[in-house]
Amino acid sequence: MSGALQTNPIYKKYVIDDNLRYFKPHSTKIEKTFADEICASLAENSKYINPKFFYDKKGSELFEKICDLSEYYPTRTEIKILKNLKPDLAKYLDKSFRLVELGSGSSTKTRLILDIFAQIQNTIEYFPIDISEILTESSELLQRDYNGLKITGIIDTYEGGLEFIEKYDDKKNLIIFLGSSYGNFNPKEGKIFLKKINSIMKKEDLFLIGLDLVKNKSILENAYDDSQGITAKFNLNVLSRINDELDADFVLNNFKHIAKYNEKDQRVEMYLKSLVNQSVIISKANISLKLKHGELIHTENSHKYKLPQIEKIMKETGFEIKQNWLDVKKYFALTLVSKK
Repeated sequence: MSGALQTNPIYKKYVIDDNLRYFKPHSTKIEKTFADEICASLAENSKYINPKFFYDKKGSELFEKICDLSEYYPTRTEIKILKNLKPDLAKYLDKSFRLVELGSGSSTKTRLILDIFAQIQNTIEYFPIDISEILTESSELLQRDYNGLKITGIIDTYEGGLEFIEKYDDKKNLIIFLGSSYGNFNPKEGKIFLKKINSIMKKEDLFLIGLDLVKNKSILENAYDDSQGITAKFNLNVLSRINDELDADFVLNNFKHIAKYNEKDQRVEMYLKSLVNQSVIISKANISLKLKHGELIHTENSHKYKLPQIEKIMKETGFEIKQNWLDVKKYFALTLVSKK
């Protein structure tokens, strides 16, 4: 590790053992960012909350439950593709690659990529980047199953983690961004984010991204508004997080989960709808929030794509497509790219 990172005042280093360590921004940095962003986004006329704040510990656990739902096709579809692409992806890798993952979560799908690395390398380096503390738990579980796995976790935003990786060393990276999380970005922000990834990549690096494809409206809406109400709990949990961490007084029963597909913009939109006229105080963000009956707080967009759009986006952000993998129904795509 470079000396710059050893003394970086932004991060605190935690060493579990010789093969497991992680870096986490000092708590004051996390709290300030959370409070500032919530204060700004809820002060807008069209109120919103950034979906990255879904993933505290409880939110991450709820999302894992969503992934097991019959209506939520993206996870099982992507897993099928990952199982089938193993021989193809292995051709692009060698012993000098390290695995970097954006949004590792519980690392279920990560194992399918680690299996490929295990066929090539005796010692695997894995750098998971996740804003949630679940990263530490999943890392320990992975080490039980993979001999010679060295994990350096970064508990931070994607952008912060990417900057960490850029300054780390000169080793080749396979960066993976699975689960269609890219769809949470609006088109402009998405391109900025892809350019950020491109800018930290070396010429030999590779980037594998999962993208959800356009399909029937009812399939999409059912995936984000399941019959068991797990997605509703997941959406409402962001208010619980604000209550707990920013000393707010949201009453969850005063809100309803809404999910609808916007065909024009090719995205599923999620909202929290106020069921009453109400006032909410968020003490640590120093705001008093007034909500009218029926007013919406926008919590997530999940954009869907067509293959020609994927090709266009990658070209515009400085990438060259190496290979696309699709499932039989063409519900989902995994795209491997390199820097032009």
